[in-house]
Amino acid sequence: MNSPPGALITASAAELLGRLQERHGPVMFHQSGGCCDGSSPMCYPRADFLVGDRDVLLGVLDVGREGVPVWISGPQYQTWRHTQLVIDVVPGRGGGFSLEAPEGVRFLSRGRVFTDAEKALLQQVPVITGAAYERGERPSVRGEVVADNAPGACQPTRP
Repeated sequence: MNSPPGALITASAAELLGRLQERHGPVMFHQSGGCCDGSSPMCYPRADFLVGDRDVLLGVLDVGREGVPVWISGPQYQTWRHTQLVIDVVPGRGGGFSLEAPEGVRFLSRGRVFTDAEKALLQQVPVITGAAYERGERPSVRGEVVADNAPGACQPTRP
């Protein structure tokens, strides 16, 4: 059995992400935990964001041809490594630097706690850091698109 992906995306968020990819080319998410909506996943053109050597790749979302990498800062990963990140979209403005800001919606992340069995599987897979990614390491599975009512998904009215 493969380890579960560290990040998933809801259907609504995947649809928005697809539109953003059409406009901006390859994109990525980064969740820093810092100021300026740091607790929200920020969406950037891939070429516009420098991933740190200690940032951790949670996974690659199965959206678009190349997929969408989801990164988290090293310290945030240490705090949240027991959870799967579920990226959703809700009405309202988020961080001004994230690509969805002009759309009147914002990406939001929820956590789903991994089961004990999933945690055991994850412990067998090395973490991919920014430095390892630069050397060519990639995850073995992609984070799939899940139903908007999946565990961890937001329940408010859709935009």
